[in-house]
Amino acid sequence: MDRNDALLADWRVRALTLEDEVGKAVVGLRRSLRLVTVAVFARGHVLLQGDVGVGKTTLLRAFARVLGGAFARIEGTVDLMPNDLIYHTYISEEGRPAVEPGPLIGHGEALAIFFFNEINRARPQVHALLLRAMAERCVSAFNRQFTFPHLLVFADRNRVEREETFEISAAARDRFMLEIAIDAPADDAARRALLFDPRFHDTERLLGDLAPGLLPHHELNGLAERIQRSVQVSDTLQAYALSLWRASAAPHEFGVKLSDVDTAQLMLAGASPRGMSLLLRAARTAAWLENRLYVTPEDVQSVFVEAIAHRLCLQPVYELHRAALVPRLMSGIVAAVAAP
Repeated sequence: MDRNDALLADWRVRALTLEDEVGKAVVGLRRSLRLVTVAVFARGHVLLQGDVGVGKTTLLRAFARVLGGAFARIEGTVDLMPNDLIYHTYISEEGRPAVEPGPLIGHGEALAIFFFNEINRARPQVHALLLRAMAERCVSAFNRQFTFPHLLVFADRNRVEREETFEISAAARDRFMLEIAIDAPADDAARRALLFDPRFHDTERLLGDLAPGLLPHHELNGLAERIQRSVQVSDTLQAYALSLWRASAAPHEFGVKLSDVDTAQLMLAGASPRGMSLLLRAARTAAWLENRLYVTPEDVQSVFVEAIAHRLCLQPVYELHRAALVPRLMSGIVAAVAAP
């Protein structure tokens, strides 16, 4: 084993240790936990999908604690303004106006995870500032530039209430590597633990019991690039990924059929080049976590839905039925495109 392979093997052990440690704070979220781990080590931003009270904030705070970086959050509201992410004003004890850094810049370069709760309650102007922070990992304020080189943004959308909401655009959704479902556990054992185990009734104590700073989070950017350079994608696997890309835009050409839907008229746009690039980035990371330095079709399939579904644009007549159609479409594509 050469030095590079040994380093990646050592980091993989650390990654799995981190995953196990975070798993002590959540139950019934095994797959979601692995997908967030993939995003962390692939350095990709994430959309979260889930109802209220299923543990999204607890999961992210647990990752931030175990990573050793700072965690910040903001709540989306209809009156939220872009500047609210950067600073807030108040009247001091001396009765004078005062200004303090907002949640996005308050931790400086130590910020590891920023959680935007109910992003679709905020206006597009706020989305625009967040997208710049995601793309460039910096913002300008107070006549200076603030950088967040280790920042990952997580955002969730309110799926229940539709009043006073502003759905994020397709271009904005495309900036997120994955959209991960966080659902309440279905099995009785996990539900029993959440209901009757006192550990899960005190979030602060639950998080406080986790081992802090298991990883030097400021080294993750370099590690992620090493993973991407080291995990190989064969020519056959490349052809498979290209077929999936074509099928996302023209599913009818691959024989994908949905009842009561003309798949030839279904799509407005398939996955973007950025989306496919992020899919392969996530697949390489998933392969590394499985102790392989090559990508298999199973690696691609393990992140395909989460990496691609939120990027697809349906024709307007079908967009209202997106929640019902896209899962069926994604399953149809995976089944129709022959894997090597």
